[in-house]
Amino acid sequence: MLINSTFKPAWWLNNPHLQTLYPALLRKLPPPADIRRERLITPDADFVDIDWCGEGNQPLVILLHGLTGSSLSGYIKGLQCTLWAQGLRSVALNFRGCSGEYNHTARCYHSGETEDIHFLYQTLRQREPDTPFAAVGFSLGGNVLLKWLGEQGDKLSLVAAVAVSVPLVLSACATRLDNGFSKIYRANLLRELKQYIRDKHVYLAHLGKDHEAAKIAALGDLSGVNSFWQYDDRVVARLHGFADVSDYYQRASSRQFLKAITVNTLVIQAVDDPFMTSAVLPSADELSASVQMEVTRGGGHVGFIVGNNPLQPEYWLEQRITQFLQQTGGADWKAFD
Repeated sequence: MLINSTFKPAWWLNNPHLQTLYPALLRKLPPPADIRRERLITPDADFVDIDWCGEGNQPLVILLHGLTGSSLSGYIKGLQCTLWAQGLRSVALNFRGCSGEYNHTARCYHSGETEDIHFLYQTLRQREPDTPFAAVGFSLGGNVLLKWLGEQGDKLSLVAAVAVSVPLVLSACATRLDNGFSKIYRANLLRELKQYIRDKHVYLAHLGKDHEAAKIAALGDLSGVNSFWQYDDRVVARLHGFADVSDYYQRASSRQFLKAITVNTLVIQAVDDPFMTSAVLPSADELSASVQMEVTRGGGHVGFIVGNNPLQPEYWLEQRITQFLQQTGGADWKAFD
């Protein structure tokens, strides 16, 4: 179902790039109070780190960050604070290698990697079989979330899910980042990713994991890589078992999974998102009866800032997400208040 949005960008940030850059560069948030880290050993003997916010038996929201992000990303910390203020616990998954310590295998994470979110879900569900769960993903994390929801169909016990600024068609988004001002975002992300690969190779060699280090060494010199089409072909496809970049983009893009989602899900997209074009947006007949698509006229990429006072920006996403979770959860969700 396509729904109308009440979002109206702040007049002083009425531009997609300002909406995108302001929270990423200027929002300063300390970690939420009562954060506690836990390390989970994955079935392949690697690890993921998760960061808990809140105690007790309140409903639990799983949070997924975006590319080169972590549980310390402003949108994750901000949402954790807002959720806890409403009496909702949260746990933020740091994708492999994103928690401040490199993981121990050459593989890490990508837009279609759903094994770790499913592992986390199963682990938490075994511990808390009766707790209402929800999940929220941003950007790459939103793509992972939607793909996972579609793959699992009716096998999940989730009250609700929200995905924000999702690269629903990866090929189109990669091409969009090759054009105009968006090339600035592309250059910054690729610089971080290439440095990560170089440093991880050194780290794995230092640990004595020669076989894993050799997989990264086999990627060759990445200094000439200057587009996501090249990076995802040279790195993501090779490290994660895809035939090539086109195979990766086709199999990992989440739009094709929307029809199979049975969890009540809200997808929030801005038509002016500089990481994509409106062509990635699905039509109403591509959505299952459980999916609501809220398309805003502004907001940029994981921006969505409102308010009339430049000294007091308001982060609409945090309020909208919390509102949806509470409304969708109904009596079962609020029974834990």
